[in-house]
Amino acid sequence: MDEKSGMNFSEYVAILSGNTDLLDKAKLEKQIAGLESEKQAFNRSKFSAKYKLQDFTELLDSTQSRLNRMSLDWENLQQRIQKRSDGTIANPVQLDGLPPNADIKQIGAKLNQLADKARTGGQYEEIGTLYGFTLLVKTEMSEKEGVDIRVNRFLVQGEGNIKYTFNNGLMAKDPETASMNFLRALEKLPGYVKQEQEKIAELQKDLPVLQEVVNGTWSKENRLSELKTELAAVERKIQLSITPDPKEEPAEQTEKQKETSNISESIVRTKGIHLPRGVL
Repeated sequence: MDEKSGMNFSEYVAILSGNTDLLDKAKLEKQIAGLESEKQAFNRSKFSAKYKLQDFTELLDSTQSRLNRMSLDWENLQQRIQKRSDGTIANPVQLDGLPPNADIKQIGAKLNQLADKARTGGQYEEIGTLYGFTLLVKTEMSEKEGVDIRVNRFLVQGEGNIKYTFNNGLMAKDPETASMNFLRALEKLPGYVKQEQEKIAELQKDLPVLQEVVNGTWSKENRLSELKTELAAVERKIQLSITPDPKEEPAEQTEKQKETSNISESIVRTKGIHLPRGVL
């Protein structure tokens, strides 16, 4: 086969046979195969876009819901926040087991104690509040080189159980830094809100494109139908050219019968044989 010519085996056979109908048939079959392959690719793309559209729609809904809750958390914090006389933000952390007026050292010491000794079994455990937000600790278990490792992470729970952390939830040893952990986590809210807004913008940009693919139709369907009709016509023409016409067979048989009959009559006359009328 000649790779450069692009011909398939059927086309070569048609050319060698000298039958133009066979060549037409081979060319039509090649065009139909190409279009059907293109149609299959289109359908696969459409099928993939359908499920991607579904995933993106669900992701958009969940992201929008998260954004709404984060925005509400930020609004609540802005309404509840307290400032000192010098303009700095107060940090009125209230921990279970400590008096309401506990100082920074007491708060820091209590948090470090929880970081060392808390055992929540993988569950979230409430330990206090800050500006109406619930403060939590959670013990996470892992294993390294056959040794069990426990890590206590601290979180702030907002609207709809969204949880925020600072320093990946790890508590600092310094008492003042430790006491600021939860406030620092809440101060990151504007950044979280912005991230969710950017995600939504990206999803909203992709959704119309996917929707267009899902609702689209293959533009060459009519052409494929026309080619199949042409192929059927060529195949009928080829079939007729190689199949004897059944109407001609009786005529040929009749001529032979006439020839046989004439020969028989000649023989009868020559021999002087008299036969009944209608018998040869």
